[in-house]
Amino acid sequence: MVHWFSIFNSFMMVIFLVALVSMILLRTLRKDYARYNKEDALEDLERELGDDYGWKQVHGDVFRPPVGAIYFASLVGTGMHIALVSVMVTALAFVGKIYTERGGLLSTVIFVYAFLSPVNGFFGGRLYSRLGGKQWIKQLFIGSLLLPSLLSALACGVNVLATFYQTSRVIPFLSMLAVVSIVFFVVVPLNLVGTVIGRNVGGPHSNPCRVNAVPRPIPEAKWFTRPLVISLLGGILPFGSIFIEMYFIFTSFWAYKIYFVFGFTLLVILILIAVTSCVSIVCSYFLLNGEDYRW
Repeated sequence: MVHWFSIFNSFMMVIFLVALVSMILLRTLRKDYARYNKEDALEDLERELGDDYGWKQVHGDVFRPPVGAIYFASLVGTGMHIALVSVMVTALAFVGKIYTERGGLLSTVIFVYAFLSPVNGFFGGRLYSRLGGKQWIKQLFIGSLLLPSLLSALACGVNVLATFYQTSRVIPFLSMLAVVSIVFFVVVPLNLVGTVIGRNVGGPHSNPCRVNAVPRPIPEAKWFTRPLVISLLGGILPFGSIFIEMYFIFTSFWAYKIYFVFGFTLLVILILIAVTSCVSIVCSYFLLNGEDYRW
């Protein structure tokens, strides 16, 4: 019953966000976007003396490459990789009952993560190329090793504590060595393949509008419209759509209960993707409407 309540609550949240995004796109942006497409119908003087305000003021700066583009592209590639792995592993667990075997779910996660490594390289390398990046080999290694290095550091910390307290949860050294070998001899080469494909698919990229040579000054914004605050507040709704399901998942970890309702998990992941997409659009609109092009 609690699962159904969680799904219903998240579904209503998705409907609300989709309606909000639709209102923004249809009412606010449609006419203005059509106007900017008709560049030949407007003289430069009329454009400068027009009634532009809000997000219209920064149409010449929105496609400016961000600071730290190499890390931004690596995070985007890693995020796409994690999203696809989550959906595929949950679907396999729902269809194949892999959770019934000891260690079956963890082995499936490692295999699927390694198998889908080209996804990370494709999206990260493609975005970095479109942002005009030149250090694509550095971006390749950052994108490949970002998540494995974080998980390895966490596993080593847990292993040290387990060894100190002499528990039976110590990860064997050979198992850790096998995972490291998979990362360097499988994940990184497949990531290289995805990066090469991503950089060469579609040819050279051209922005929909011209980027100004001189960056536009960003006006002073109120505290609740700053990028950091909007990013933190924007994470509340995605977390609210999954926190009930996360409670049951963590309960299975800490209370030694078997978690087997992967059908609900798959629905929650899809709802999370929809909520995150809508929240990202709304937050980007708020930033651009405040004449901040660092979206």
